[in-house]
Order: sequence, then C-alpha cells, then structure tokens
Amino acid sequence: MRQVRVGAVGYLNARPLTWALDRAPDRWHMRYDLPAVCADLLRTGAVDVGLTPSIEYLFGDYRFVPGMGIGSDGPVASVALYSTVPVPSIRRIALDTSSRTSVTLIRVLCRYHFGIDPAFVNHTPDLPAMTTACDAAVLIGDPALEADHEALGLNKFDMGTAWKELTGLPFVYAAWTGRPGALSAADVEALARAQADGLAHIDDIAAEYAPDDAARRRRAAAYLRDNVRYALGDRERDGLQRFLDYAADLGIAPRRQVRFY
Repeated sequence: MRQVRVGAVGYLNARPLTWALDRAPDRWHMRYDLPAVCADLLRTGAVDVGLTPSIEYLFGDYRFVPGMGIGSDGPVASVALYSTVPVPSIRRIALDTSSRTSVTLIRVLCRYHFGIDPAFVNHTPDLPAMTTACDAAVLIGDPALEADHEALGLNKFDMGTAWKELTGLPFVYAAWTGRPGALSAADVEALARAQADGLAHIDDIAAEYAPDDAARRRRAAAYLRDNVRYALGDRERDGLQRFLDYAADLGIAPRRQVRFY
C-alpha cells in the first residue's frame, strides 16, 4: 500500500479529521502547518492531499474529498472579528493571514453584510497588537478560541454567525483537497473512516488538547461537538459554492464550480 503525503492543520478543530491518521503512519505521512502553508504545499506538489482553506480551490485544478470538511452552521467561536469600535465605524482591519479563507470571508462580509469598506492590513496573530494598530482584527483557530476579548475591552463578532445571517447557509472553512487522481477510492474511504473514528473520540482529543486543565478540556469538547460541523452535505456544498462565487465577484479568483473525487 502506498503512503499518502498529507498536509494538515494543527488546530484543535482539525483533530477529529486527523486523529486516526496519526495512528496509521504506514499509510499516511502527516505534516502539520498553518492553513496557508498547507495550501502552499498542495500548490507545489509537496503533499498529495491537504486540509486546506476552502478558498484555495479557486487557485488550481483541484477536487474536494466528498462528505467531510471543517465548517459551521452558525456560531463557530474560532473565526472572529474583534473590534474596538462599532462595526459601521471600522476603518482598518488587521488580518491574521494564517488562513486565506478567513481573509476572503471578512472581505465578503464587509462588502455584502456589514456594508463597510475598510483598509486591510496583514498582521501576525497577536490580538492586543492587532487592535492597537487597527480598529479591528480577524483572528482564527486556537488563538481565537482562547482569546479573552472582554478582558481586552473588545467586541467579538463571530464570522460563522455573520455568514449564516447573510446567506442562511453553513460555511466550510477547510476541506481535504487534492489534484485529480491524487487519491484512490480506497483513500477516500479511509479518510471517511478516520473522520468517523475521530468524531467517536472527541473526549480523548479534548484531553490531549488540555491535559492539565479540566475547564479547558470541557470547553474544547463542547466546541468540537457544538460549534464545528464535519459533514459536507448538500447545504454545506451550497454554502461553499456561494462563498466561492462571492470571492469571484470580488475579483479574488476566477469562478469555478465545486467538484469532488
């Protein structure tokens, strides 16, 4: 059996997809990076399949693995806009460029939902520094999940909630993505089994995430069960296509129809 090279995200929300893969090193060669790095690895052919930001689909001849991804149907908790001022007063937004999907999503939300036209400034994911330099900041992943925005005197606007308000659809932040022919039918089936196995071990995943803090373990498990959605069904596909179409409308990338292995 050939070994598949996998580029994956190290955030907590990805662990239900990758937990079982780590336990089969003969089949899966795992590499963990930030979402944007996973996208670069896929573009250069350094990995066969990547858990990449969904916007990456527009930049290559790719296919999604059917049935699985990282999404939300409402509040996601770990992808958010933090603001020092009311939304209509935002003039500059600092962007956590760890994920290109979130960077594109905030541009879509500013244009079509918030009705503002701010300047965007790339920034390292440091919330106090970001909101000192700009009126607002986009932060993603574990740093956003753990951020105490109230202690910093910030407003938090959940971007999963904002997308649901705009479209009525779920949002897909990342998904297994590869070039045509990169995965066999058996590989796709194995990824589906790995996801099912991971979802059956959420308490174990939460324990690994916060081994010495019971409160953080409970929050992590609740987040994985209540905020993140791992199915990629018809509504998720529609939400994904809507997002990609909005990105094309903004001139970020050419328009493409979603296709699967």
